[in-house]
Amino acid sequence: MPGGLVALLDDVAVIARAAAASLDDVGMAAGRAGSKAAGVVIDDTAVTPTYVTGLDPARELPLIAKITVGSLRNKLLILLPLAIVLSEFLPWAITPLLMIGGAFLCYEGAEKLVEKLGGERHGKTLEDQIADPAAFEKERVAGAIRTDLILSAEIMAITLSEVATESLTTRFGVLALVGVVITVMVYGAVALIVKMDDVGLRLARGRLSALRGVGRGLVSAMPVLLVVLSVVGTAAMLWVGGGIIIHGLEELGWGVPAHWVEAARQWVSLNAGALGGVLGWAVGALVSTLFGLVLGVALAFAVHKFPRPRATAS
Repeated sequence: MPGGLVALLDDVAVIARAAAASLDDVGMAAGRAGSKAAGVVIDDTAVTPTYVTGLDPARELPLIAKITVGSLRNKLLILLPLAIVLSEFLPWAITPLLMIGGAFLCYEGAEKLVEKLGGERHGKTLEDQIADPAAFEKERVAGAIRTDLILSAEIMAITLSEVATESLTTRFGVLALVGVVITVMVYGAVALIVKMDDVGLRLARGRLSALRGVGRGLVSAMPVLLVVLSVVGTAAMLWVGGGIIIHGLEELGWGVPAHWVEAARQWVSLNAGALGGVLGWAVGALVSTLFGLVLGVALAFAVHKFPRPRATAS
């Protein structure tokens, strides 16, 4: 009997060590994948505040909560099962699908840039008159969740490409972990951003003079922060989208754009002295961004200038 108990405890210990090793593998793989998806995370964080900024302050956090739930649903109920099925049965499709998403990011980024430079606007904005606030809120939440689906698909695809050779359990664990952690990080940051001016107002009206100064600073900084986020979000879309397309083309056998990026990065790294590593990375990112901009402008031109085929009446 003692021998049986010892054997059982030994089996439990082996299982525990295997589980710990598996969790460690998941954690390490999630860290690698999360760093690769950082550009999309930046874009997601930068884009989302625009969906609630300018609405009733009392509605901001409830709307962010709805978008957060929608984002988790996108990642865990739609994209996670799809990613697992793709990795098991159609692994060759991951790169083309990733490139389609990258092309969409380039298109969105280019269209935003054109609009910022005074081009034609497409879609309703907060500058338009709102006839039905409840319907407008619903429309904006739906729009945010649709945008999140694209960005989440990019995050999950990037994550999947990093763990494609891992076991099924590890892939599932990494995708779920990255999906939840990134969602909490992104929308937690979004909540802090959109409520920053409200916190500043409360501090500015408080009794402590030092905190009143901090509050006024927060309120004054809010418009600047939103502009910076808008610029960063647009740049991140073009950078990430361009980088995905360049890498995908290399995977599919056409490595010329990737060689351009690498040649520019290496030249700067070798000739910039102590800052070579940082400046080399920056130049590589800039070349990817310019590639994404050119592709995005071409796609936006094609979408808005070429006539769409009309359905003929039967």
